[in-house]
Order: sequence, then C-alpha cells, then structure tokens
Amino acid sequence: MLHLDITPMTAAHLDQVLFIERNSFVSTSWSRESFYAEITQNKYAYYIVARFKESTMIIGYGGIWIVLDEAHITTLAVHPCHRRAGTGTIILNNLLEKAFLKGAGKIFLEVRVSNQNARKLYEKFNFKVVALRKNYYFDEDALVMMLEAGNLRSAEGRSALGDT
Repeated sequence: MLHLDITPMTAAHLDQVLFIERNSFVSTSWSRESFYAEITQNKYAYYIVARFKESTMIIGYGGIWIVLDEAHITTLAVHPCHRRAGTGTIILNNLLEKAFLKGAGKIFLEVRVSNQNARKLYEKFNFKVVALRKNYYFDEDALVMMLEAGNLRSAEGRSALGDT
C-alpha cells in the first residue's frame, strides 16, 4: 500500500497542481485563479494534495465542497506517471471521510461519460449514477454520481469509515 502524506492545498502547491490539472483535463482545466479562490476564499471548500512521504513532489490532489448535509467533489486528479497505483483511492477516501465527519449525508460528483477509469474508482466506493448532464463539458456529457453515507464502501469492499 502507498504511504502518502495528505495535506491541505496551499498557494505554494499551485504550480505542481496546475501541471497535473493541464495533463489531466486538457480541454476543461482550471486556472490558477480558480484554484487560488477555492483555497483562500471558499469557506465550503476542502482541497488536499498527496505526495510521497519525505518528498515535495505532488502526485495528486482533490477538492470537495461541504455545504450543510451535502457535499460535492469538485476535482480529483493524479499525476500521469502515478496513475493506477492507488493514489486516487487514497485521495477520494480522504475527501469522503472529511465530508461525512462534517455531516454530509450525500456526496455528488460529475464525471465524463468516457472516463472509464474514474467511473471505476467511484463505483468501488459505491457511487451510483443518478443523472446525465447533457453537454456539461463543452465536448461531452457528464454522469452525475451520488454516494449516500449509509452506502459508503471502501475500494476493498468494506465500510470505509470505521472498519480497519
């Protein structure tokens, strides 16, 4: 299993975050200003970065808005050289734990219809498709997926909160 440090995203991380962002979401990448506003001005936002212990290289990041009893995953990406090794699972688990500890009963996200790898990750945690957003991305539809607190499952198939 990967041993990663998960820390809150800061302005000092943005160069590395933007590199991953632009290599993950070529046609719909966020700007530096968007990330900066999220981490400095959005009181509902929780953004994290992941890196190997004792390293300064960021290998992934994620963000979520937690508003009252619902949450919305805004972004999650892993450096192209570190995909399919468990980093996304660790980031997603951290975001879900934060949301549920803050009282969210439901968590939503949008994912490109064509993004099979991301969909598989979300399905491992028991996210279900609840809607289709036509033309959500300028070039593609998005699936809206939802996870209810009582249905949370870790990537290993057990409850992600409480079971060890």
